[in-house]
Amino acid sequence: MTCSNRLSQWSEEVSRHLPQLNRPQARVLALWSFGMVFAHACGITQISALVALLLDVPEGHVRQRLREWLSGAADKKGGKRREVQVGDCFGPLLRWVLEHWPQGERRVALALDATTLGQRFTVLAISVLVRGCAIPVAWKVLPYNQKGSWQPHWEGLLEALRGSIPAEWEVLGLADRGLYAPWLYQKIVALGWHPFLRINLAAKARLDEHSPFVWIKQWIPPMGEQWAGQVECFAQKKSRLWCTLVVCQQQGYEQPWVIVTDLLPHEVQGAWYRMRYWIEGGFKDFKRGGWGWHHTKMLDAERAERLWLAMAVATLWTVAVGGAAEMHPPTPARKELPPTHVARVRAGSGHGQERGRELSCLTRGRLRLLAAVLKDEPLPQGWLEPQPWATTLPPARQPSAAAKLKAQKRLKQRERHRLKRRRHKAAHRKGKGKGKKQAA
Repeated sequence: MTCSNRLSQWSEEVSRHLPQLNRPQARVLALWSFGMVFAHACGITQISALVALLLDVPEGHVRQRLREWLSGAADKKGGKRREVQVGDCFGPLLRWVLEHWPQGERRVALALDATTLGQRFTVLAISVLVRGCAIPVAWKVLPYNQKGSWQPHWEGLLEALRGSIPAEWEVLGLADRGLYAPWLYQKIVALGWHPFLRINLAAKARLDEHSPFVWIKQWIPPMGEQWAGQVECFAQKKSRLWCTLVVCQQQGYEQPWVIVTDLLPHEVQGAWYRMRYWIEGGFKDFKRGGWGWHHTKMLDAERAERLWLAMAVATLWTVAVGGAAEMHPPTPARKELPPTHVARVRAGSGHGQERGRELSCLTRGRLRLLAAVLKDEPLPQGWLEPQPWATTLPPARQPSAAAKLKAQKRLKQRERHRLKRRRHKAAHRKGKGKGKKQAA
């Protein structure tokens, strides 16, 4: 199978799952995502060079097609030029992800979080969490430090996903403390989903309307356990919320987890919040750990949103292929050795704590696709097999000596920056005072 045939096969797959795009737009999106996977980069220069070599066409021609796909209609010549409407693809993209779900699985976890790219962009993203990875299905790129509330953007992203998940499914919406707001909780409930939002420990709650508000910390359970109960959270009248409060703590974690949800106390496990951290790994996959978005020179937010669509499709493809490969790993060679062999003795009994992933599903999937091309095999099919949601919170792993040293350096650097800002503010106030005296 030639590379042209493989690319045509992938283009048909993209066009089938994203019908909002016309054929030329779907074709170029396939070029973008195909090039990202095999170039291991999202830069237009590298992708256009690779695709030109694979298809035996002029590099400038490919580069121009990729560039025009990123541009808005106003930046193109001609009266009937169209632009890619990224928001129209969010619902179909989520349905594409769930198409890879097992037949009997009816639960899905979504994470909401924000990331930045230097001092250029702030990205608000909603991602599907699966097997340690995060697949973006809705996002908004904003200029860095843009003034104004994020509420309309988050509400718009959530509304774009309405109806994309069957009503009978259990959907968990996870977010960290910095994003909690009453309107976010209510919006997730209005979609028929279950909020699972972390809040600060320095808050008050009460068990019924006749009881006084007390600090949440009084419900902190013993190490390794959780407490869950229905309470009225927050003492201020405008912020009060009847919900299920979940408090859990485990050795090695800096603070207990305090979570609010609308699930009943006997239905919830605080350990589910561990999945939220996968979206941080997903941001790393988009930057230095995968597609290299941190190298981009792009300055326009709308163009960045279209590039995110290509990276999201590439992420879905590689995670699905890597997830399928992870479900059927090769048998370790040491298991074929005699029980007394040194390799088996050093490996231990195999009944201890489960070893973590050596490769993420994204990396494993990209390597498997690359191997299929080099071996002239058909492109492998992928599917997503979510791991069972955790019921216990394991102790945190002890950081290595190098990690501890790095953390100490980071703390010292923060302290230096804090002192520097304090001196700058003091000098600024002193200068203002002199100016007032001179004016008087």
